[in-house]
Amino acid sequence: MPWLTVLRPLAVLAAVAAAALLLDRTADRLVHRAAARHPASPAWPLLRRCRPPFLLTLAAMLLLGVEPGLGLAARRHEAVRHLLVLTAIAGSAWLASRIAALLLDTSFSSYAARRQDAARVRRVRTQTAMLRRVTVAAIAVVALAAMLMTFPGVRAVGASLLASAGLIGLVAGVAAQSTLANLFAGIQLAFGDMVRIGDEVVVVGDWGTVEEITLTYVVIATWDQRRIVMPVSYFAGKPFENWSRNDPSMTGTILLHLDHSTPVAELRQEFETRLRKSDLWDGRGCALQVVDTTPTTIVVRALMTARNASDAFDLRCLIREELVAHLRSAHPYALPRIGVAQAPVEPRPAVSPPAQPEPGGRVPPGRAGLPGMRDGDDRSGA
Repeated sequence: MPWLTVLRPLAVLAAVAAAALLLDRTADRLVHRAAARHPASPAWPLLRRCRPPFLLTLAAMLLLGVEPGLGLAARRHEAVRHLLVLTAIAGSAWLASRIAALLLDTSFSSYAARRQDAARVRRVRTQTAMLRRVTVAAIAVVALAAMLMTFPGVRAVGASLLASAGLIGLVAGVAAQSTLANLFAGIQLAFGDMVRIGDEVVVVGDWGTVEEITLTYVVIATWDQRRIVMPVSYFAGKPFENWSRNDPSMTGTILLHLDHSTPVAELRQEFETRLRKSDLWDGRGCALQVVDTTPTTIVVRALMTARNASDAFDLRCLIREELVAHLRSAHPYALPRIGVAQAPVEPRPAVSPPAQPEPGGRVPPGRAGLPGMRDGDDRSGA
């Protein structure tokens, strides 16, 4: 009967959907019970992310098992089976990548909960993120290759290309030289412990925090909310400053140009008092010294320690402002001044007045004549 050809596939699909939902509900209840027994475990939120690929893979597998009972024609049978195989491969790869991320993230969370060393935690976090990306990329490549091999034409081409695999690998290596360089540099960066997520670095003159490390690039978040995206090969081949590789503590420095009459001992006591009142100072060390002199000023350097680079910058600004305010109110003469004096005026030589001609138009002899005339010149025309 014609209606049986439509009813049978619908009945089979409904049975598969009911079975998938039943298995999904059973797995969800088991996860909820386990989470109730161990609520502090970080695995449960990550495990719930595996639900979509699990449902997709389960449905594809069940449909592959009951596909012969659909009663499809031979041509449609092959097409539907091929589509289900592709779906099962894609779902399995998706589920495998989620499970790998679950295992790696759970291991990192357990390690971070036991360790108190922030530097080691950042190192493991960076390595875990790199391993997760490499694993997901490898799973995707294997799944794509498996899906392509399900096509008969691709299998034939693949068999013929095996003989020239060396030449193809050489050409691909030359074409993707920069990409492969970044890939291996990213692995070297993660496992060589040169830079980690959360490190404070100075790159090309900009200070910032490492926000993300991928297989090909590193993202630096600067203090003014900018993002600098650098290739991974830069960190593997060029020098850069890492301010928090082993210890995030920093030493801040300020320089003050003051008058020679500055009471340095009193200023040192004021500096130490201001530091003890500040929460930014970690208490490890401080010093105030006269490090240089000039013909008009002395150079006073103040050193102070802080827990990290951000606190060191804020502490430097605070102490500089407070010391200048103290000197301005208590010792205004200690601030640098510029001496100003009246410039000397050189005396000018006296100039005799020009000679006046006698009545008749002659200049008397022995008198200075007009400009351009010599003694004895007669300009009267006589």
